[in-house]
Amino acid sequence: MAKEAVFTLKLEPELRDAFVAAAEAAHRPASQVVRELMRDYIQRHQDEQDYDAFLRAKVAAARSSVSAGRGRPNDDVEADFARRRNEAMRRT
Repeated sequence: MAKEAVFTLKLEPELRDAFVAAAEAAHRPASQVVRELMRDYIQRHQDEQDYDAFLRAKVAAARSSVSAGRGRPNDDVEADFARRRNEAMRRT
């Protein structure tokens, strides 16, 4: 990929020096490390957005299910799984 953009930022001299030293210790150019950090940040941000969208869809589906009368009270679910746990423990 062609590198045609310049990104300038202000930071503390100590942070810059520590970063450059860490990059040199890893035998990597600081600019390469910054690009990698940017890509990682973008990916994490996208993953968060994807998860939020997934979660919203799950909540909407659950609400729709409850509205359509397909929901179960929590006490019934807890009792059902308590029964299943007891049966599984008896089999072992």
